[in-house]
Parts: sequence; structure tokens; C-alpha cells
Amino acid sequence: MKKISYVIALLIIVTTAIKAQKLNTNKVPFAVKSAFSKTHPKLSKVSWSKENENFEAEFILNEKKTSEAYTSNGDFVESEVEIKFAALPSVVKKKLKDQKVAETAKITKANGKVIYEAEVKGKDLLFDAIGNPVKF
Repeated sequence: MKKISYVIALLIIVTTAIKAQKLNTNKVPFAVKSAFSKTHPKLSKVSWSKENENFEAEFILNEKKTSEAYTSNGDFVESEVEIKFAALPSVVKKKLKDQKVAETAKITKANGKVIYEAEVKGKDLLFDAIGNPVKF
């Protein structure tokens, strides 16, 4: 049983490492850094990673963990802002009522569509504003 737990933990670590790779700023395309700088000219503490084909900037904005994803051409994909459970729409909170939620976030896509994320048992559950599950 102990071996199985170690194998599962190792798989989670490897999967996470593959999914998002931390990057040195000089590895981020100029177009991406330029687009980010236009939106956030005063931010200096930014951590970059690559998630799939997109580049993600992680930073603190208004005392909240925030991230933004950009294509390699510098096109904005989405932003994700950490929110409190209480800030979720009531219909989403009802769907999660008997579950232990570790983190919650509000995701805003480039087209303005808003999705809410709740981490439950290590998995991200996504909902639209009226509580319908969202899949990617």
C-alpha cells in the first residue's frame, strides 16, 4: 500500500512538472512580454511559465494571486484571479456545498466569458456563472 502511495505521488509531481514549466524571463517571447507590459506597466515581480503552448505570467495584483496566459504572438488568452469561496455565485456554491474546496478562482477568457474554478480533491472543477459544469 505504501508503494502505491509513493507511485501516485510521483506521478502527480511528474504530471505537474510537465504541465507547467517555469521559465527564465529571457525565454519568454518579446511579443508576450510586450503585451503584458502594456497591460501592467508597473509590475516588476512576475514569474513566467509555459503551459502547453501558452506563456503564463503569475503575479500579485490588488493583493490577489493572479495569472494571465498569452499565445506566443502576445495575444491575451485568459486571466485567473484567486477569489474567496464566498465570492462564488450562489448557484456554484450550492453545487459545492458538501465538498471540501481547497481554492477558488475566477477565470476571464479573452472574449469576456467568465468561468469559476474550484479545486476539490486535487481536481479543478469548472462552472459557468449559472452553475453549469464547464469542460475544456
